[in-house]
Amino acid sequence: QVHLVESGGGLVQAGGSLRLSCAASGRTFSRYAIGWFRQAPGKEREFVGAISWSGGSTGYADSVKGRFTISRDNPNNIVYLQMNSLKPEDTAVYYCAAESRFDMVVDDLGLYDYWGQGTQVTVSS
Repeated sequence: QVHLVESGGGLVQAGGSLRLSCAASGRTFSRYAIGWFRQAPGKEREFVGAISWSGGSTGYADSVKGRFTISRDNPNNIVYLQMNSLKPEDTAVYYCAAESRFDMVVDDLGLYDYWGQGTQVTVSS
C-alpha cells in the first residue's frame, strides 16, 4: 500500500513556474507508476502526465507537453512535477496517483489505486 501527499501548490502569475512534489510512503515505491492529474472547478479530472516505475518512460497531455516535466527520486520516494510557462487555464487542484500493474505511462485515471489529497495551483493572468 502507498500513501501519497502532494505539496508545492500556490498562486503564481502567468508565465511563472511551480514544482509540485508527491511524497510517498511504502517500501515498494519504485514498483509504482505515478500519474499526475488535475481538476478545475466544474470540470472532470484530467490526465496531466505520468512516469513509469523506473522513470525511463514519461508521457504528457498535449495541453502541457513541452511545459511540464515529471521526474522521480526513488531512493527518497518522491515524484516531481515541474511546471513552467504556466497559463491561467492550468489553474486546478493537482493530484498524484499510484498504480502497480504496469511499468509504463498510464493515462487512465481508473487504473490508479492510490491517490493523494491534492494541492491547489492558481495561475493569475
